[in-house]
Order: sequence, then C-alpha cells, then structure tokens
Amino acid sequence: MAARLVKRCACLLREAAHLAPAGPPAGRLSLARLARKTLTSSATSPSSHLPASWSQHLEKEQVMTPYPERQEVDELIEKATGPEELLELLGGGHCLQQNQAALALIRLSRLLSEKPEDKASLVQDARFQQLLQLVNSQITAVWHGTLVKLLRSLYTLALPATSKELLSVEQEVRWRMRRLKFKHLAFLAESSATHMQERGSQELLAELLLSLERRWAEIEDGRTLVALLTKAGSLSESLMNHLEDKCLDLVEQFGPDELQRVLAALAAQNRRSVPLLRAISYHLVQKPFPLTKGVLLDLAYAYGKLGFHQTQVFQRLATDLLPHVPSLTSGEVARCAKSFAFLKWLNVPLFEAFAQHVLSRAQSVAVSDLCNVLLAFARLNFRPEQEDAFFDLVHEKLGSQLADLDPALQVDVLWALCVLQQAQASELQAVLRPELHTQFLGDRSPRGQNTFQKLLHINATARLEHPEYMGPLLPASALDPGPPGPERKVTPLQKELQGTLKGLLGAADRGRFSVATQYGWVLDAEVLLDAEGQFLPLRDFVAPHLAPPSGGQLPPPPPRAKRLAFLRWEFPNFTSRSKDLLGRFVLARRHVLAAGFLVVDVSTCRAGGDRRGHVSGASGPAPTCMAGASGRRGRLPRFKPGERHGALLSPGRPSSLLLLPGGHTRCCQCLLKQREHAEAASSPSGGAPPTRFLPQVPYYEWLELRSEWQKAAYLKDKMRKSVAAELAK
Repeated sequence: MAARLVKRCACLLREAAHLAPAGPPAGRLSLARLARKTLTSSATSPSSHLPASWSQHLEKEQVMTPYPERQEVDELIEKATGPEELLELLGGGHCLQQNQAALALIRLSRLLSEKPEDKASLVQDARFQQLLQLVNSQITAVWHGTLVKLLRSLYTLALPATSKELLSVEQEVRWRMRRLKFKHLAFLAESSATHMQERGSQELLAELLLSLERRWAEIEDGRTLVALLTKAGSLSESLMNHLEDKCLDLVEQFGPDELQRVLAALAAQNRRSVPLLRAISYHLVQKPFPLTKGVLLDLAYAYGKLGFHQTQVFQRLATDLLPHVPSLTSGEVARCAKSFAFLKWLNVPLFEAFAQHVLSRAQSVAVSDLCNVLLAFARLNFRPEQEDAFFDLVHEKLGSQLADLDPALQVDVLWALCVLQQAQASELQAVLRPELHTQFLGDRSPRGQNTFQKLLHINATARLEHPEYMGPLLPASALDPGPPGPERKVTPLQKELQGTLKGLLGAADRGRFSVATQYGWVLDAEVLLDAEGQFLPLRDFVAPHLAPPSGGQLPPPPPRAKRLAFLRWEFPNFTSRSKDLLGRFVLARRHVLAAGFLVVDVSTCRAGGDRRGHVSGASGPAPTCMAGASGRRGRLPRFKPGERHGALLSPGRPSSLLLLPGGHTRCCQCLLKQREHAEAASSPSGGAPPTRFLPQVPYYEWLELRSEWQKAAYLKDKMRKSVAAELAK
C-alpha cells in the first residue's frame, strides 16, 4: 500500500511540473503545496480547488487500469504455433517487457506439452536462457495471475530444482502469498502442488496449504472446491476437514460430475466421511439428473472402496447400469461386478446381464477379466441361469492358462470355484502341488496368510467333497495353524453365546470354544451328545477334525452320538438386505456338515418365521389349538418369565408347551398339526407326508432375546431341531 501511495505522489508531482509555467523557487514550492493538498483531498473531491487541466488528468489517472494497452507482440505470442516463433521475438526488433516475456514462457510450456522430447534441447537454447533472465530481472513487476501461471510453466518445462530463475519465482510467490487472490491460491494448489511435492519445495508448499486453511471460507463455487479436494486435500488433514465442511454447504449446487469427483477423491484418500457420503447419497437419490455410463461406474467403485451402504443409491446404480451393460467392455464389466461384490449387493438382473455379456464375448474376453467376474460371483454366492455354459467357458479359458497366472491369483480363482461347487480334479491338482503351495507356508504377511487360508479351504474341498480325488494334498504339518495371531475383538453375540452355552453345559469338559479345525475354519463351539441327548466329555474321545488331531489313542464316540458345531452368523456375514450368507460362509457351513457335524446356526437374522409367530411356508387356515392348559378351545396359557419353562419339544406329550419370547407359549401338538397341514397342502398328492418332521418353530432374533432363560431355551430348541432333522433323513 505504501509503495502504491508513493508511486501515485510521484506521478502527480511529475505531471504538475509539466503543466506549471517556469517560475521562481517560491512558485515551485507553492505548487508542491498545491499538489500535496490535491493528494490529500482527492479521496473526497478529486476536482475541487484544482485547475481544469489538473482535474481532467486526475480523473483519467483514477480510471486507468494497471494493464497496458494490447500490443502487436501480445498477439504474436498468442498465435505462435511453435517454439521457434516465440524465441525469434527476442531478436526481431520487438522490445519485450517483463509480462510479455512471462507470457512467452507460458506459451512455450503449452506448445512443448505436445512435444515433450524437445524440452531438453530448449533448456539449452541461449535465447530461452535470455528469456528467463529478462523475467528474472523484473520479477517484481509481473502481475499476480501471470506469476502463478509462470511458476506452473517452469515446473512443466522441467527446469533443474537449483535453477536461479525458478528459485526466484518461488521466492516471489512466497512474498506475495498474502496478497494473492483466493483464485490464484486455488490455481497454484491445482496445478503446482504435485510439482512442489516432487521437487522438494516444501516451504512454499507449506505456506500455500496454510494460506488455503486460513482462507477456505472464501470458496464460492463447486469447481474450485472439487479441484482443491482432489489436488490438495490429501496433503493436509486440517484442510481436508475444512473442505469436507464446505462440501456439505455447497453439495446442493453440485451436478453429477462434481458428485462423482468428490466421491473419487474420498475413495482415493480412503476417507469415509459419513456426513458427506450421506449428503451425496441423498442428492443422488432425490435429483433426477441423468448419470452417464462413466459416472455410474465411478460411483459404484467409490461406494465399494469406501464400504458405504445406501440401498436406494445401489438400486438406482443397478437400474441405470442395466441398459448400458451391452455397451460395456469386459474390463468395465469386471470392474463393476467387483464394486458390487465389495458392497455385498446382489442385483440378480444386473449380474445375469454380466454373465450374458461374458458368454456373448467368449472369444475376446480376457482371462484376468473373467477371473474378476468369477471372484465377484463367488463372494455373493451367485450362480447364473446359464450355469453350465458359463462354467464350461471358465474351465475352457482356465484349462490352458491357469498355470500362467500369478500363484496368488491361481489360489483365488480355484477357491472361487470351490465356493460355487465347480472345482475339477485337474484344477485341484494344479494348485495343491508342492511347487505352488510351499510359496505360502512361511509367509506371515496379511496377504500371504489370507492366501494360505484359502489353500486350506481348497484342501478341505478336495478331501470332503471330492472322494475320487487322489492327490496331492497339503502336508499334515501345514494343517497346524501355528502360533495364534492377534485376537479379534469379541462381539456381543459371541460373548452371549459362549456364556449361555457354558451355563447349559454345566462342566467345562463338555464343550470346546473357538475350535480351530484343520479345514481352515474356526467353530464358535463344539459339543458331543449321546443317543439320549446328554452332553459327553469331549476329552474322552478322539477328535480327528482338530488341527492337529488330538486323542489318537482315545476311543471314538459311542454309537448314535452326534457332534454339534455352533456357527455364529452376524450381519457382516450376509449379503446386503438379505438373509443369504456370503459365499465364504456358505463354503464354511458346507465343509462343517461334510466333516460329520450337525450345524447349529446362531444368527442375528431371523429364519423360519416372522415376528407374529407364523410358521414359514404354512398356507391356509392354521388348525386351532386343542390342548390349551386352560381347558378352553383356542386359548393358550401365558407364563411369566421363569415361572415355567415347559418341555421344549416333546412330541410324545400332547400338552407340552414351547415357551416363546415375551412369555407366549405354543402347544407342540398344535405346531405339529400346523406343520402337517402345510406339508399336506404343498404335497403333490395332497396327502400327508410319509415322515413326520418336527415343526418349523418360529423364533425371534438372538439380539431380541433379553433374559438368560430365553437364550438357553433358544439354544436347546436349535440343538434338538438339528438332531431331529438328522434323524428324519
């Protein structure tokens, strides 16, 4: 400000000297006083107390812009089509000023961006060095906008980090940082922040980020905000927080492209900003703007990378993507399928379209894309309608190229085939050969441990589901899980399940908890029941399923004894908004059943009925209860919690009652009749089924069971139904 004031005073005095006639020194002194008076009063009345010629001059000086009139050399710089045309301006009789020299350098960088191979020769040109020196000699007179563009251009021209001219421009930018407009700061961050980080200009970068943090409230448009979020957000945590807050203010102004770029920036930085993601999801659902194919793919990727679930957004993405599937490339189909698989969102029409797309391009689909689609299908346990044709194509493509894939990818692909029950003996032999699996035996990295875990699952599939398979298999030493890794946090369901089951067992030797098996799965609990339904001590009998097997000299369990495995299924184990398990857990349940266990599923998802107590699958009017304890037709007694538990399931006792959550009871004989009524209605012949099954007793979710006796009754019910289902076979 002081410099501008002094400059203006000098201009006024110089003009006053030209306008005033020659006179004695006293006259010049009075003229100086008049000029000073004019300067002090110009803010309020520029033309007062002045001659007419002076007033005209002051009015002209006030409307003057700092930019000079456009000259011929400016047009030559803009219209130049090659570096030589710009360099010839130095010797062509043109007197370049500092701003024109800077503009020439900016134009040079743009022209050389199309021919990067000419940069090295240009830097050595004497005329280029002369142009740099001209700018450097008058760097303080370069305009703000030209200065920030000049810095970007010098970075683009790949000048050495020790270049005197480059350091001079950086220093001038630092000096002017507080005077630059916010749009200039945003331009620097967008165009030069990456170059500053790569070239080691840490001081300039730190000052730039600090200025952006202080002035973030000056952001007024979405484009600037999105650019800063993309380019500079990852460099400063506090700046990123401010930018996210500003996004919440301006998100209503964003179009689909801005929303896509914001989500892409969040995904690239792996920032799961829940308030911002909710706001973006709301506008994606509420606003009817069309989404292009590229935006849809990027949105699906961003949501999958961040693991943010929003049902309405997924429905819109799947609906809008379905018409675009025929025009997608194989790589885009694989990318989209992986994104929805990460989200655990199964849209059957969309995935059927993916499978049809692969079949229609069977000859041109790349093996890598086919592997990604297969892994996505396996994660969601999805089998297309044209299952035989699809998996025939998979086996045909993998038959000759499986061995050429990365070893970890070979394991992933075969594991996916095992999940979908499509693994062949030749493929099992290719992956279980010692040359491949020995690469992962001693690998303690997370990725190596995950791959080895899948090898255990593949080995279990070969042993349990392919009786004709002759080998090779993993060695017995590899089945030992080794030292335990870091313990995972115990979930509330796991803690309650163990506590309730320990109360039912009565003795510690009657059950095992967190049982590591040689099949690569961990059972939540294991018990052994004799023919009378009593718990047996597990230590007295051989356990061939453990890793390593224990009790080699112990006798086998008594005849008709049953091993029960408790498997806990929580919300992350299911596909989104569904009661279907993910492919990994379907494989686990299948292996445990094939190993000779009876599975007791303890789930947070309700199955077998609804909350109103209706039996799943029952149709038509339910039979009226005839065995109410009150003796009146159709009325069931109600007990207080703890007053009477009754016999859980005793079909031989007509008056035995099943106690449900909330104190309600159901007569077992009534439930049996209701089940038989439903089975007779669904039977082709219309008659009663030959075998009498236990009823599908409705029950509430585990998390809704409040008291200990309800949880104990729930587990007893589940165990007896598992045993009864096995006996009914």
